Amino acid sequence: MWSILIPTWNNLDLLQLCIARIRQNTVHPYEILVHVNEGSDGTLDWISRQNITFTHSTSNIGICDAVNLIATHAQYPYIVYLNDDMVCLPDWDKELEKAISLLGTDAFMLSGTMIEPVASGNDCVIVGDYGRGPDSFREADLLRDLASLSKPNWYGATWPPTVVHKQWWDRVGGYSTEFSPGMSSDNDFTMKMWQAGCRIFLGIGSARVYHFMSRSTGKVIKNDGRRQFLVKWGITQSTFDRHFLRRGEIAHNPTLTEPKPTLQYGWDRLRSRLKRFFA
Repeated sequence: MWSILIPTWNNLDLLQLCIARIRQNTVHPYEILVHVNEGSDGTLDWISRQNITFTHSTSNIGICDAVNLIATHAQYPYIVYLNDDMVCLPDWDKELEKAISLLGTDAFMLSGTMIEPVASGNDCVIVGDYGRGPDSFREADLLRDLASLSKPNWYGATWPPTVVHKQWWDRVGGYSTEFSPGMSSDNDFTMKMWQAGCRIFLGIGSARVYHFMSRSTGKVIKNDGRRQFLVKWGITQSTFDRHFLRRGEIAHNPTLTEPKPTLQYGWDRLRSRLKRFFA
């Protein structure tokens, strides 16, 4: 059912835990596809000994090129993009499959719900500190508390773990390489799905992963993704998130509608045009 794409960059301890919990906690048929950026920390040697399809670059090629490259090897109907600093928890894929079966369409983008150790102001995550890395991961405590770490389904699916049908991945052309190494590439992919006619961007509150929070992004020279998004699409990411995706709102109906012509929406579109003019 799942083709699970994992880009990694010299994070062997994270990757090993990530893959171990996929194997332990995934119910439906799946394949793991890994792109190894550099791999000089032992990742390349380790992945070569696993029964896992992988691709390799001698330097970091970024998220966009990495996921596009490994996606060409996908054999299953659903593309799951997962970061190497995520730990899949029990029933994660069972809950995603349940949501898919109720939708009755392949035109969707789903996200699992992250449990993160630090509050970041993101209404779409659950905050709970169970460790900042594999060495400090309090997995037994997390599993004990998991029933109480709940959240209703929410609007605004954008970031990993994400699920789209392979036909939709191919339709929008995967991730846009002009956003390499990857800042705002998730947002751009979501906009491409919207422009292609998708109106279901649903976070599944019961499909949970623990997220150690972005070890790799601190090592890379970032692109100015927000500016690129604005220039490409003519609106700011915040306008898209607030009025189109309605990010963070409780999802009573999975299907989103066009933005309502409110004064706030009109003002945000005007600000977007002004910002684009001066970008």
